[in-house]
Amino acid sequence: MQLEDLQVVLKVAECRSITAAAVSLDLRTGTASAAVKRVEAALGAELFIRTTRQLRLSKAGERYLPQCEQALRLLAQARQTMREELDVVDGELRLALSSDLGRNRVASWLDAVMAEHPNLSLRAHFSDSKVDFYRDGVDMALRYGAPNDASLYGFKLCDVPRLLCASPDYLEAHGTPTTPEQLASHNGLLYQLYDRLNDLWEFQHGGSTHRVRMRSNRAANDGDLVRRWCVAGHGLAVKSCLDLAEDLLAGRLVPLMPDYRPKGTELWLVFPSRHSITPAARLLRDAFQARCQQTLAQLKARNLLPD
Repeated sequence: MQLEDLQVVLKVAECRSITAAAVSLDLRTGTASAAVKRVEAALGAELFIRTTRQLRLSKAGERYLPQCEQALRLLAQARQTMREELDVVDGELRLALSSDLGRNRVASWLDAVMAEHPNLSLRAHFSDSKVDFYRDGVDMALRYGAPNDASLYGFKLCDVPRLLCASPDYLEAHGTPTTPEQLASHNGLLYQLYDRLNDLWEFQHGGSTHRVRMRSNRAANDGDLVRRWCVAGHGLAVKSCLDLAEDLLAGRLVPLMPDYRPKGTELWLVFPSRHSITPAARLLRDAFQARCQQTLAQLKARNLLPD
């Protein structure tokens, strides 16, 4: 009896349909049906009761399949334990990334990791919305902010300052603000997630908090687009310094009001369970952490970050 056949049988039981199971597993219906027949022949019992309208478990299937599922789960755990002990780095990385950081910073970091470990493969999910690990089919998520779900596991990679910035062309045309009060005459480029518009900007200065309600003619639910608008000279933006790093280092954006600091954030690599923390995942964690520290050091060396 082949393990692959057992996996097909479990999927048929889950879907209550050989056709649906075949679609889920990317198999031909005939291939899935043959796998079920082989398992039933090996056991000498029918696992499913088939009618023209439905498929349901037989009494033998009700007894056997839960034990089969448990055995496959134990086998997968044993395989994972062995790979961790041998420090094997391969398999598929299913990673969720935010739009700006993912496209403009992390994509090149992933290229470097995969070049060193050619047995790795990647499935990247780009979105600024909160990831659903099971619906979106990912094993880990690189996200700003500490996870607020106690069922999740995560590694904090670094603290991330946020910066107020604008392009040199915008500042030449509209002037350079030096205090929060002066922001009233400027255009804010706003980030919107779901129905929440982040138009209230907060700055810390000398132990006090300054809040400014920004006027704006542009808002987006995509952080990458907000950054591109800023580089194009359409207004001011408050964003993570990691998102802005390349533009800051190249002089396409200028940090503003260094004495007034937007509230910082944290960068985390988050997992839905301990079983998702594989040697490959730990490799990514270490690589991302090193790249983040390198980027922050470059910005500090150019006096683009406050002390």
